Amino acid sequence: MANKNLNQAKNAKKDEFYTQLVDIENELKHYKNHFKGKTVLCNCDDPRVSNFFHYFSYNFEQLGLKKLITTCYKNQNRDLFSQNNSEQAIWLEYYGDRNGNRVPNPEEIGIHYFKGDGDFRSQECIELLKEADIVVTNPPFSLFREYVAQLMKYNKRFLILGNQNALHYKEVFPLIKHNLIWLGYSSPKLFQIPEDAEGKSLKIVNGVRYQQFGNIKWFTNLDIQKRHEDVILYKSYNPNEYPKYENYDAIDVRSVSDIPLDYDGIMGVPDSFLDVFNPAQFDIIGIGSGDLAKQIGVTKNYRGRTDIALKVNGVNSCPYSRILIRRRKAEPHRIVTYNQDEKSFSMAADAK
Repeated sequence: MANKNLNQAKNAKKDEFYTQLVDIENELKHYKNHFKGKTVLCNCDDPRVSNFFHYFSYNFEQLGLKKLITTCYKNQNRDLFSQNNSEQAIWLEYYGDRNGNRVPNPEEIGIHYFKGDGDFRSQECIELLKEADIVVTNPPFSLFREYVAQLMKYNKRFLILGNQNALHYKEVFPLIKHNLIWLGYSSPKLFQIPEDAEGKSLKIVNGVRYQQFGNIKWFTNLDIQKRHEDVILYKSYNPNEYPKYENYDAIDVRSVSDIPLDYDGIMGVPDSFLDVFNPAQFDIIGIGSGDLAKQIGVTKNYRGRTDIALKVNGVNSCPYSRILIRRRKAEPHRIVTYNQDEKSFSMAADAK
């Protein structure tokens, strides 16, 4: 039991990446119309020092929020990085400014104690989740699959941070494909970390330690303007410039800017395509790697892996992942719903 608790503490420490206020502000400015009259939950933050709590409490009236709820995990101390040494945690609720100074004073914030440790999977936290309209937070990267599954199960709107690698998770990519989740605008690079944190890409700014990333994305199901903006296409298809895959009927496109405007077949594009994906312009067919590749009929390549392999001049290059897309043809809009219990999708024509 002692070893188990120690390992849990170590894993929790590895997940302690605190989001900078500037990164929250840069992303949230695109979503302000979603929050009027809504209850917001930040359920993976120490509410007394979290920049998510700071942003929503100081902008409570401007956003027109109904209520703000924040929770923490195994912590009751007022420090940035939890020691995860308390079996009981707290949660705060805020209803806005009451004394007219437009600042969230301590006497305006309700402090409540959990019976348990504040884990987002606990029944106490699930009850708060049910109450919320929108969830905004930076969940533990190691628990991203479970966290997203919970949000989908309870049909919640959300804006959360995650590793770009999550795009390839078999639990996540189908949600991307069926337009139930999409990427936000920005990609935060620096996250504050504890003084005793270990790892590579550490950076010190004004005496504060940060972990530097190059692959963190915002994941959301809140509608945003960029999802309705077409990718500008200007190149024409040339078979000499767009080689075909050896084990799947599709052409390879090296970058988003190279997508041909006059090709109606399937194209393999890099992950960066999802940053500009407009579901009215393209359909996502699948992804050419791992178990997900099997679902679209990609066979094993010469290395025995189920990936798309590119052959150029009769020579195989190293296999790599590609998102498979096709230009969308005009057709009736369809609504896709996701059944969390059965982990399946259903599709119906939009009555509109």
